[in-house]
Amino acid sequence: MSTLAGTMLATRSFRAIGTTATVVVAGTDGAVAEALLRHEIDVIDRTCSRFRPDAEIESVHAGAGRAVQVSAGLFDALEVGVAVAERTHGAVDPTVGNALSALGYDCDFDEIGPRTPPPPAALGPVVGFAHIHLDRRTRTVRIPRGVRLDLGSSAKALVADRAATRIADHLGIGALVSVGGDVAVAGPPPPEGWAIGIAADSSTPAADVDQTVAIRRGGLASSSTSVRSWSVGNERVHHIIDPATGSSAEPYWTLVSACGASCVHANALSTAAIVWGARALDELRAFDQAVRLVRYDGAVFTLGGWPTDGAP
Repeated sequence: MSTLAGTMLATRSFRAIGTTATVVVAGTDGAVAEALLRHEIDVIDRTCSRFRPDAEIESVHAGAGRAVQVSAGLFDALEVGVAVAERTHGAVDPTVGNALSALGYDCDFDEIGPRTPPPPAALGPVVGFAHIHLDRRTRTVRIPRGVRLDLGSSAKALVADRAATRIADHLGIGALVSVGGDVAVAGPPPPEGWAIGIAADSSTPAADVDQTVAIRRGGLASSSTSVRSWSVGNERVHHIIDPATGSSAEPYWTLVSACGASCVHANALSTAAIVWGARALDELRAFDQAVRLVRYDGAVFTLGGWPTDGAP
C-alpha cells in the first residue's frame, strides 16, 4: 500500500500474456481490482492470442477467404485494430502476423531464443488492413487466404482501457491499469493525477525512469525498439514491424511515448512513430496528442504539449 498526495493506493502486479500487468486503485480493494483485470486479460488472450491453438482468432485464419462469424469480443478487437490502421495510415497494421513469425516471434516472447534468418521470400510488404472485411451487422470477418493477423499492439491497449473502466465502474473509485507499460486510467484521479514513469522497459525501478509525468484521464503508452528484441542470425530485430517491408522498423527512435484520449489512441501513435522513423515529427503534427521521442543518439524531442514535468 502506498500514498500519492494523501490518497491511499492499493497496487497489484502479475505476469500475463508475456508481460507484466499492474492495477492501482485509490482505496483498499486491490484483490477485487486484480480479479477484474485478470478476467479482461483472459478474455483478450482466449480471443486474440497468436500463440494459443485454441484462441478464437485461429478460426478466422482457418476460414481465410470466406466470412467467419466471431464473438463480440473478437469482433471489437478486430474493429479496433482496423481503426488504428486507418488512423495511422497503415503504419500500424494487423496483417503482420506472418512477418512476425518469419522473424521468429512465433511463441510467447519469454520463450524466444536466437533464430536463423528467414529466406528472403518470407519477407516483404504485408497484405494490408484494407483487405480485412468486417461486417458488424452479421458480426463476421473475412481475410485473404494465407494471411495471419496480429492484434498484439492494439489489443493490449484495448484491454488496459476496458479493465480500467470496468474496475472504476465496479468499485466506484479511481483506477490505473498498466499492461506492459500501456496505461489507462478511469474514475476520479488522485489530487495531483496518476504519476507514471517514462522508460524503455516497463519494469524499470521508479528511481531510474527518464521522466515522471501525471495524467488524469485517458491513456499513455510507450513503444521501444530496444527491449522486446532478439537475435536473428547476426542481426538484432524487434517486434514492431514496418508493413512496407515486412521486417522490423529501422531503430531510428529507441523510445516513443504518447498520451491520448484512450490507451488505444496513445499506443497507436507511439507504435506508428517507430515505423515512421525520421519523418515521425512531421507525421505526428497532424494529431492533437502529446508525444515524447528519444532518437538513436539520445536526443529527445517533444511535441503536442508534452511537459518538461507535470501533466500532459
